[in-house]
Amino acid sequence: MKTNRLILSALTIGACLVIAMACGCTDAGTSVQTGPEGEAGTPEMITVTDGLGREVTVPKSPERVVCSNSGCLRYLTYLQAEDTVVGVDSIEIEETIFDARPYALANPQFREYPLIGEFRGKDDPEKIVAANPQVIFKTQLTSPEEADELSEKTGIPVIALNYGSLSTYREDMYASLRLMGEVMGKEDRAEEVITYFDAAIDDLNTRTEDIPVDEQPSTYVGGIAYRGPHGFQSTEPAYPPFIFIHANNVAAELGTEHADVAKEKIVEYDPDVIFVDLLTLQTDPTAVDELRDDPSYQGLSAVQSGEVYGVLPYNCYTQNHGSILADAYYIGTVLYPDQFSDIDATEKADEIYTFLVGEPVFDEMNAEFENKAFIRLEI
Repeated sequence: MKTNRLILSALTIGACLVIAMACGCTDAGTSVQTGPEGEAGTPEMITVTDGLGREVTVPKSPERVVCSNSGCLRYLTYLQAEDTVVGVDSIEIEETIFDARPYALANPQFREYPLIGEFRGKDDPEKIVAANPQVIFKTQLTSPEEADELSEKTGIPVIALNYGSLSTYREDMYASLRLMGEVMGKEDRAEEVITYFDAAIDDLNTRTEDIPVDEQPSTYVGGIAYRGPHGFQSTEPAYPPFIFIHANNVAAELGTEHADVAKEKIVEYDPDVIFVDLLTLQTDPTAVDELRDDPSYQGLSAVQSGEVYGVLPYNCYTQNHGSILADAYYIGTVLYPDQFSDIDATEKADEIYTFLVGEPVFDEMNAEFENKAFIRLEI
């Protein structure tokens, strides 16, 4: 009897494969059913093409997963699949003075989960195996060999994701959301998230695209976090909130990568309005301290006129896309009050966070940053 059952199962699987091949080839990035559907105790298996071009076979809609490296768990939360997590890396467990990650604030239970390794992708294969996930999602991998090595050490399929960004690499970001959504059975939710981002960016663009250049105040953002907190000279020439509202960023001439601007250059720029990324509050001195105490900055027009404002950090375990949108709306209310007269920035932030991570976490996050977000700072 046992032999007959094995033969029958083999014939069933073979028939499914023949049918699948008869239906034709699939495009890269789509899934192919590779296992019997609905068979008791046997999960449906699909094959997907991951962010490194690897074909990976995984259970469809797994109930147990882990996310490794920066931003990975954020995307799972966006897809409303955080209840499938069975282990986390160290950044989710460690106590921090400031936490600028909305997905983590909305899910304090992550702190109680088993450890699978250190943050920034320093996995512990034995701990991953102990957590017993069906799938490992991992961002920031640079080669297929890295993913294959982790899979070989754990015996668990690894899906590599390109994290992307809302600005320069939006297609990578959307491809990763769709890939994770396909594996998790959250395809509809992935499309909802993508549509939400596109609609917000379109709204910001529509409000500001026709503002004449001579009506755009010059502006600069300092204290930008980059692999940790920094002082006032740290900026982003391609700061996404500025891009989305067509702000006149005085540092835009410096390219697209993170930049440390010479103090003399900032004085030369002399922006009309200054914004401060509040993760700088982790440094000593902070960007706010520098603006208050450094004689070079005391003569800046924005300091003299009181046009200095606090914004939420957006780089914290890589980019927090919801905070980028929230900052863009707030900055819009400061630079272009007429075009954003219908926007209450804190309410808008909580609308964004509620949609993406399930909770209105603005007040909680702002409290961690001394309630300095979305207000004029005293210098």
